[in-house]
Amino acid sequence: MRITKYIPNTITSMNLLCGALGVIFTFQGALDIAFYLMLAAAVCDFFDGFAARMLNAYSAMGKELDSLADLISFGLLPSLMLHRRLVEGGMTGFVTFIPLIICVFSGLRLAKFNVDERQSENFLGLATPACAIWCGSLIYAADRGVMTISHLLRDTYIIPVASVVLALLLVSEIPMFSFKFKKGSAYNRLRLCFIGIIAFIAIATLILKINWSYIILLTFTAYILLNLLIALFSIKKTR
Repeated sequence: MRITKYIPNTITSMNLLCGALGVIFTFQGALDIAFYLMLAAAVCDFFDGFAARMLNAYSAMGKELDSLADLISFGLLPSLMLHRRLVEGGMTGFVTFIPLIICVFSGLRLAKFNVDERQSENFLGLATPACAIWCGSLIYAADRGVMTISHLLRDTYIIPVASVVLALLLVSEIPMFSFKFKKGSAYNRLRLCFIGIIAFIAIATLILKINWSYIILLTFTAYILLNLLIALFSIKKTR
């Protein structure tokens, strides 16, 4: 019996644990800790696949477990964090439950991903971790006193509208590149270009002495916008 074959599923289980703990801390109002746990879950989500490839420990169970863990960590958790932020901001009624649409559409996206063989190298639609981290960094930056974001989220419908847009992106057919470098891939140059964008954002935020969460928020915003622009230009070329 190879013990190594259990390593990827163990890492995936840690992803699930981080997501479950994040949900608990969200209910307690500790959104900052919930965001840290979301980031920890994202690290686990990256390394479980990495470990499976390195150890040649792929399994059908691991694939299903990964989707279940992602639904909690990157579907349910960000939805509840956005809901909590709306409630804490003084909003009431139906509008506070709109962010839960992210959880529903994350489930649809993950189910689709498991049976869609077209997404072996890149994604069709926004990946659930990217969606979740964008949501988490938005809330974290606002709660850390980043004035522009705090002002935007106060008494506005930014969160409900963003929730609907993100939900639609999750199940869209828009091609979005993954962050995994593969030998001979035509997308490697684009990935290197995006790393340059990340470095620029990081340097700019450090110079301006802005909270580190701004780096994450702007990085994933740039990722979404870049993929949308590429898709737009691709449509124009085909006409």
